[in-house]
Amino acid sequence: MISRMSLGCAAALCGAAVILTGTAEAQKPATIPDFAGANVAWVKIGDDFIAPPSGPAPVTYDRAHPYQPNNDAGKQVTFRVADLSNPILKPWVVAQMKKSNDEVLAGLQPFRARTSCVPGGVPDYLVYGRLEPLYFAQSSKEVVMLNQADAQVRHIYLDVPHSRNPKLSWYGESVGHYEGGDTLVVDTIAQNDKTFVDDYGTPHTAQLHVIERYKLLDGGRRLQVSFTVDDPGAFNTPWSGMQIYRRSNQGALLEAPCADGLNSPFYDKRHPIPQAKTPDF
Repeated sequence: MISRMSLGCAAALCGAAVILTGTAEAQKPATIPDFAGANVAWVKIGDDFIAPPSGPAPVTYDRAHPYQPNNDAGKQVTFRVADLSNPILKPWVVAQMKKSNDEVLAGLQPFRARTSCVPGGVPDYLVYGRLEPLYFAQSSKEVVMLNQADAQVRHIYLDVPHSRNPKLSWYGESVGHYEGGDTLVVDTIAQNDKTFVDDYGTPHTAQLHVIERYKLLDGGRRLQVSFTVDDPGAFNTPWSGMQIYRRSNQGALLEAPCADGLNSPFYDKRHPIPQAKTPDF
């Protein structure tokens, strides 16, 4: 069972980062985009990545098995079946994803990082939670991203190079800088291979390199995140995608930790929820 202390610490970290927004406000020069605010949340407009206008695109659903997310129209919700004809995928990736497709078509539940209580990695972080918002805390040296879904936190260190030999981790090492007064550019390397790049179960290797560009649109009412993924171990070519968020004044971040137990209706023994074997204190 996941320790409540661990979850509490994660939530406390999120809260501390949101508080940081208020103390860092005076430090931020007026020439950078302001994503932050204790009561400013960003809610994504969809569960899938948006394809670029041209060029290699993200994996999406198999047209024979359309993906239907939660909705208010009374339509039957479906699990994801990946389109394995996407030319970006290397043969071993297709073979692994076919196993997941076959399980879904057999009526089984697919793996999702959010429901399995593990970090999403990058760029899956951009689709990690369904309705849970994203928050930012900005200072002169760091940007902290806080996804309300399971209190997932990313740290982006500003105006510094990558470490010479960064240790592999769930979210890797992210460094960033501001461009043009309205864009944050984030460069991420050194992710382990335990995550997937999306909610279709698309795997990657430790060679994964992701560049994201966070840009305010419509006078700050929308946030566009365009990104490029490069992993020669998993993909035949670099590919790009996008996510759009709308600004919401729904208030401060809420605690939305993952299920602290094994009684969730989403629990699947094939994708077990992490369990702590010893207490944290």
